Amino acid sequence: MNRIPQLDPATATGKTRQLLDTVQQKLGVVPNLMKVLSNAPAALEGYLQFSGALAGGVLPARLREQIAIAVAQANGCDYCLSAHTFIGGKLGLASVDLDRARRAEGITSRESAVLELAVAIVEARGQIGDDSLAAARSAGLTDAEIVEITAQVGLNLLTNYVNHVANTIVDFPEVRSAAEHPARTECATACACNS
Repeated sequence: MNRIPQLDPATATGKTRQLLDTVQQKLGVVPNLMKVLSNAPAALEGYLQFSGALAGGVLPARLREQIAIAVAQANGCDYCLSAHTFIGGKLGLASVDLDRARRAEGITSRESAVLELAVAIVEARGQIGDDSLAAARSAGLTDAEIVEITAQVGLNLLTNYVNHVANTIVDFPEVRSAAEHPARTECATACACNS
């Protein structure tokens, strides 16, 4: 059950209604995450604008979805893992490629470098070492790509954390992160990370 309510787009008014109508027009549906974000129209608008800006950047859509999957897996966000696995499949990522993204493994070595950097940023809370940055550069990533990867991680952290706080109900074919998240399986009985 959601801990923060999902606003009904049919009863929304003003700016919230306008933003939710835009989501409906673009996606054909208003996902539960957007309904939760609409409790704070500024947050919904900020998310939509940031997401739209990154869509016009140097990283292609499929790679942005792979990043979102890797970040959701690292953060244990089943909502985002489910949503981005679904979207990635719609963009042509095969099941094996979606599974690889969960392990921060790309289809190519360059994609692997992107995903490894994204997960390193999550795990180090942005305080990555020189070795992580050097590995990204030696894989051929440009400074523009490194900055956009960092921005994409930030966008995904926002949605992961909103979903954690709200306990957003998954409205995509469900994919669970706990079964394959190494930290969660290693310490499932020893700590509270699995709750």
